[in-house]
Amino acid sequence: MCTVSPEGHILIVDDDAEIRRLAGKFLREHGHKVTAAQDAREMREALATGPVDLIILDVMLPGASGLDLCREIRRTSDVPIIMLTARGSDIDRIVGLELGADDYLAKPFNPRELLARIHAVLRRMRGPGGRVPPGGTLLGFSGWTLDTRRRELTNPDGAVVDLSTGEYDLLLTFLEHPQRVLTRDQLMDAAKNRTATGFDRAIDIQVSRLRKKLDSPDGPEMVKTVRGAGYFFAPEVARS
Repeated sequence: MCTVSPEGHILIVDDDAEIRRLAGKFLREHGHKVTAAQDAREMREALATGPVDLIILDVMLPGASGLDLCREIRRTSDVPIIMLTARGSDIDRIVGLELGADDYLAKPFNPRELLARIHAVLRRMRGPGGRVPPGGTLLGFSGWTLDTRRRELTNPDGAVVDLSTGEYDLLLTFLEHPQRVLTRDQLMDAAKNRTATGFDRAIDIQVSRLRKKLDSPDGPEMVKTVRGAGYFFAPEVARS
């Protein structure tokens, strides 16, 4: 779990020196600590040095691609990731979201839009300043437990299941509105995921990723699709 500082420590991974320089300068002017890396090796060195709050990760990198690195990061960390993609490259966006990225931004981009997306993701990560459910911080369903204070999901066997920022927000939204049909727009609004505006498949991809972590081969489907309407979280939810 990454540690969120008041300003935010941002790691920019991009082989374009001008993007690293300009984006880094802009983010520092707005109170963020910034570390820059031009490839996979420098990214790993930066992550080994200390925790970061968010990674800006370019898809097109020499050697290991940004998608490869996103997959690598997600094996051990839930640090938020914003992918930089070529304009109009829907495939990169879809694959990035499926691999665990929290948001994407097409190049060339406005630095102010990048800053807004960073702030939106960091606000979601801060948790207690956002939506802590009333009546307790533990939400139980079908043997699972979500601790909203620690942002930690535990399965029926007692093992902790890693969730990305988007997956946590989506699950919390379902748990706050169980056994009720939620439209895609309602899910994006409630999960504060409007940074994905204009890319309707984003919420479907998040649901698919969450299902893979919750459903077992011999168990009931927890998140059901309601054709033409949205999604329905089937289990009962207990608060404690």
